Amino acid sequence: MSVSASQAIFQKSNRRIAVLALVILALDQFTKWLVLETLPEYQEKIIIPGFFKFVHWGNTGAAWSLFSGNNAALAFVALLALVALFLSRHHFDSHTLPGQIAFGLIFGGIAGNLTDRLLPSRHAVVDFIYFYLQQRDGSEVGFPAFNVADTAICTGVGLIFLITWKNEHTPKPLTGDK
Repeated sequence: MSVSASQAIFQKSNRRIAVLALVILALDQFTKWLVLETLPEYQEKIIIPGFFKFVHWGNTGAAWSLFSGNNAALAFVALLALVALFLSRHHFDSHTLPGQIAFGLIFGGIAGNLTDRLLPSRHAVVDFIYFYLQQRDGSEVGFPAFNVADTAICTGVGLIFLITWKNEHTPKPLTGDK
């Protein structure tokens, strides 16, 4: 690796991204460990009746359990996504603080769910946050269960959209050419 390449990898913006990604990864794995230690699989703990509960569900699929049962393939896709995002981050304002926050959230979230997929004791993403509405007949209408990593990924992607939208809608300076 050349000196300039190693300098680019360890520049301040990349360090910020890495630190936030590690914090998200640690928080994600800690919360999942708490769930694994305190809530048996497929059990639930109601926090706000009719609205919010902690659950312990394993997900071998992607968001909303799409592609369920494809844990290994999704682990490979997550690894490819990490590499592609790392290599293309300069296209998305990763040199600015909001861009660094966005990429730190995304990298940490992907790493958290990838860790779940690769751990021999799990081989599934642990989802535990569940919002729902209790209907009059007793049935539930709920949003798919999720975790800290999912929240970080969605927040980071939302920030990237906002940054991109802001940059595209910022007035461009006029040049002398007509």
